[in-house]
Formats: sequence, structure tokens, C-alpha cells
Amino acid sequence: MTDHLPHTLRSDALDNRERILDAARALFSADGLDVPMREIARRAGVGPATLYRHFPTKQILVADAFADQLHACRAIVDEGCADPDPWRGLCLVIEKICELHARDRGFTEAFLSAFPGVTDVAGGREYTVQAVAELAQRAKEAGHLRSDFVLDDLILILMANKGIHATSTATQVMASRRFAGLVIQAFEACPQHAPLPPAARLASAALHDLPR
Repeated sequence: MTDHLPHTLRSDALDNRERILDAARALFSADGLDVPMREIARRAGVGPATLYRHFPTKQILVADAFADQLHACRAIVDEGCADPDPWRGLCLVIEKICELHARDRGFTEAFLSAFPGVTDVAGGREYTVQAVAELAQRAKEAGHLRSDFVLDDLILILMANKGIHATSTATQVMASRRFAGLVIQAFEACPQHAPLPPAARLASAALHDLPR
């Protein structure tokens, strides 16, 4: 039994860590980044001491909770910037980043927040914004992006996308795709009015009574 004990403890510790991260993501998404660490521990089914053993500060917990999303965000930006057509690359970035944020509003909260000390998230935001700025400038020079586009418009997109509320993640993503399509048409220097993605059936009962 002694030979197996370290492996058991490592497995238990890994399980605890994953439960903490799952609980943190859920609570950050629902309540924002100000949720108390003690509440995260309670949701994860662990004691505060266990939580702090894995994540000594909330800043570390926030960074680890959204590490995968930050990596995905960077990959999207790199893919868009690598496209030889800067307008097509910018459209891809808008579409995919909106979808990424629609799948996890907690990540949007972290990405847009000035939450102190979360250097990984801040660094990821800075990289994304700078790369999109360079891509947008290339799209302007190519004559596809309207000349009055400014970088704050990217933040405005994410803030507006964060406001989409639906009864399921799938519906939220569907609505986000349509929103991205509308944004792209608004940003295009000479709009071609390509067909929009399908409309999502959102939660407001009042809207359901309107003709379609």
C-alpha cells in the first residue's frame, strides 16, 4: 500500500485542482471576478486551505482558469494575421473571437477587466489588441476596412457580444455568429451584403410575439 500512496495523493490533488478550476470558471462567468475565494472552495467541495495550496492568490487562479482560452485567442489572432488577405483575416478574427467569448462569458470578464495582477490575461489582451491593430491597418490600406475604424471598436465588439444572453450555449453562439456578421458588414468599406448567419431565437418572450 505504501508504494501506491504517493500516486493516490497525486491523483487526489489533481482531482481537487480540476474541481477548483471548474468551480472558478462557473462562478467567474456567473458573478464576475469579485466572487470570494471561499465561495469557490465551497462550490468545488474543498476546504479553503486546499484551494490556497493549489492557488495561493486569486490572480493565479484567474490566469490558470482561463489559460486554454488565452491560448485559443492567440491562435485565432495568429491565424488571421497569417492570411495574405488582411480583410479576410480580420473577418476571421472577429468571427472566431466573438464565438470564443460567447462560449465563456467568464473569460470575457477576465479579458476586459482591469483585475490587478493577472499578468497572463493582461499580456494576452495586449498581444491580441496590438495584433488586431496591425491587421486592421493592413485591411485599411487594402481598401476593404472603413477608414474610420479605431481600435476601441474591437473592445466595443467584445462588450456588446458579452451582452448576448440565451437559454443555451449553442443558442448564444448562434446569436454571436449573427452579431459578428452584422459587425463585419458595418466595418466593410464597400459592403457586399453577404448573407448573414441564421438568427438565433433569444430569450425575450416579447420578441417571440413579433412577426418573423
